[in-house]
Amino acid sequence: MKILVIGGSGLIGSKVIPRLRALGHEAISASPSSGVNTVTGEGLDAAMAGVDTVLDLSNSPSFADKDVLAFFETTGKNIGAAEAKAGVKHHVALSVVGADRLPDSGYLRAKVVQEKLIRESGVPYTIVRSTQFFEFLNGIVQASAKGESVHLSTGYMQPIASDDVADAMASATVGAPVDGIVEIGGPDKIRMADLVQRFLAATKDPRQVIPDPKALYFGTVLEPDSLVAGPGAKLGTIDFEAWFKQSEFAKAGAAA
Repeated sequence: MKILVIGGSGLIGSKVIPRLRALGHEAISASPSSGVNTVTGEGLDAAMAGVDTVLDLSNSPSFADKDVLAFFETTGKNIGAAEAKAGVKHHVALSVVGADRLPDSGYLRAKVVQEKLIRESGVPYTIVRSTQFFEFLNGIVQASAKGESVHLSTGYMQPIASDDVADAMASATVGAPVDGIVEIGGPDKIRMADLVQRFLAATKDPRQVIPDPKALYFGTVLEPDSLVAGPGAKLGTIDFEAWFKQSEFAKAGAAA
């Protein structure tokens, strides 16, 4: 099967492509660096030629509300049109657990728009909604830091390792379209404030987490289970300890 991986050079794409090739498929990376620009449409039709399945892992370079909405609206329309023209049989996209439950987040509103465009494109599809990646923990810290403290929600999250995400995306890509949503998550449910404090301790960061039920998470207040996968979700096997041992943070600490 010929598979076009949009965003193939990113965190998940760079892990999925070797998995797909190991399964015997022709997996091609598409990104601006390879001459494919989903915003302008440049190179998109040529990249789609003979493609059976498209795996969309693209993400907006800017998380500002207007920018991210414009990105997913534009790329969604361009990708859908190119797929229809090329006769693509399956569109697979990575989205976010809780996207439709958190309308105050501009990023998640944009992901809902992306999902709507996928559903309305006429191309058979599978949307995989994932919980937050362990690899994003440092970004959460930086976004929520105030001096020597980090103010974070007491809502639960169910973090997943990017390797488990890559396995799930590869499985969805080679499988049949479900014309619906599949959820994936990590093996453990934990309060965000508690997990980040654990991460800070592991990285020997002296800052303290201040738990706050009203703290904003990328523009929105979390309910207790806003970011938790629902019943029937496919769960990964890599927990925080296993992920951290092989992470860049652990390697940096060992080299220090």
